[in-house]
Amino acid sequence: MQDAPKPPVTPAEPSYVADTRPHAALAGKHLPTHLLGKLTQLHKRPAVTAGETLLLPLIAIALGRFWSPQDPLWTQAPFPWSWLAPVILALRYGPLAGLGGASVLLLGWLAFHFETLDQFPQVHFLGGLILVMIVGEFSSLWQARARRSETLQMYLDQRLEHLVRQHYLLRLSHDRLEQELIGRPMSMRDALAALQTLSSEKTNGEQGAQALLRLLAQYCQLESAAIYPVRDDEPESAPLAGLGSHATLELQDPLVQQALETRRLCHISQALAAQQSSAYLAVAPLLDLAGEVYGLLAVTEMPFFALQTENLQTINLLLGYYTDGLSMQTLARPIVEQLPDCPVPFAFEAQRLAHMHQSTQVSSIVVALECLPRAVEQDVPAQIHRFKRELDEIWEISTPQRTVLAILMPLGNAATAEGYIARLEAWLQQKSGQTPAQAGIFPHVLSLDALSPLNTLQRLHALAHA
Repeated sequence: MQDAPKPPVTPAEPSYVADTRPHAALAGKHLPTHLLGKLTQLHKRPAVTAGETLLLPLIAIALGRFWSPQDPLWTQAPFPWSWLAPVILALRYGPLAGLGGASVLLLGWLAFHFETLDQFPQVHFLGGLILVMIVGEFSSLWQARARRSETLQMYLDQRLEHLVRQHYLLRLSHDRLEQELIGRPMSMRDALAALQTLSSEKTNGEQGAQALLRLLAQYCQLESAAIYPVRDDEPESAPLAGLGSHATLELQDPLVQQALETRRLCHISQALAAQQSSAYLAVAPLLDLAGEVYGLLAVTEMPFFALQTENLQTINLLLGYYTDGLSMQTLARPIVEQLPDCPVPFAFEAQRLAHMHQSTQVSSIVVALECLPRAVEQDVPAQIHRFKRELDEIWEISTPQRTVLAILMPLGNAATAEGYIARLEAWLQQKSGQTPAQAGIFPHVLSLDALSPLNTLQRLHALAHA
């Protein structure tokens, strides 16, 4: 006989969220409630406590009246059964409730023996009071311990619930990140390297725009988009390149008009805030060096989770990097005129990264390695060239006194420079057992000036000719 198939675990109730405490196996089962279990249940309302303090001794007196009419409080009996009521009250609520129950027994005895007060059983009541006080103190001690244990258990339960929620959110975040990496398997540096290769190739406008759309679809998860040419601030309705299902451009769309007016990327939330409807999710202009619109990117379909600030900023960054790459010589000319020995690719990349910093606030950095003659004699600068990463640009400035290697690192910051210098130190230590200073290499870190990259390059030139 085959076993019955187990029901699948739904995503809404992951197995790792299940309660693993010992009592979890009893969940959903109703345990039988006994009389002793009811006696251990405390009532926090004062009225209920006062009612029990009055009622239990009266019940004991009534039962004594029924079984022993001549001695309702069992003062002459072998065992004082009526004192069980104050003892139970003392166990449940502490010594005060027990004293209250004893007071009710005292009033009951006075009611039955009003005419013979001189026969008051002092030893009987004294022993009962002592018993009630001892039991009450015992109850108070263990109630305090129970409250501390409950407080600690409540805190541990809250911490466990918090950790379970955090673990569940971390699991969801990990799954989401895994899905995004599957759909976008390339990094920002890979995307910029592809754009750099694209801008350096001899491609016409239509081929370049189509390649740009494919790159945006792969990296920014665009599903349907098109690039429309713009001439004299008048966009054409026919697309230059398209991706997915695209149609002619709606010239009167509010996002199209806003993108042309502001020269910035506009998205659907801006139209909704102005109580306008748009056929596009995002519209971004492709700007040339003079700030004129070269084209318009209109996005009609993309995943919901991709429509967020970081992804839109990435679209803007890639568009700016692409359009800057279309005019390499024009960008590099202001720097080359001031610094004739600066390589054109280095000057162009500095200008393009400065322009990117202005539009997207993504900074870049320059690491200048000052190499003394003894380092040059050991051919260290030529070997450092091998550390060049794919997007880095190197400018070697040679003088009789020193040689300066300027490494321009796109999308880098101080941490990027520190990591590069640390790798260089490790390489020198492994190669010659020397520190950079002993080998005659002194690193300098300069931030690329977003407003005037020429200032940064002039500082590099002055460092070499100091």
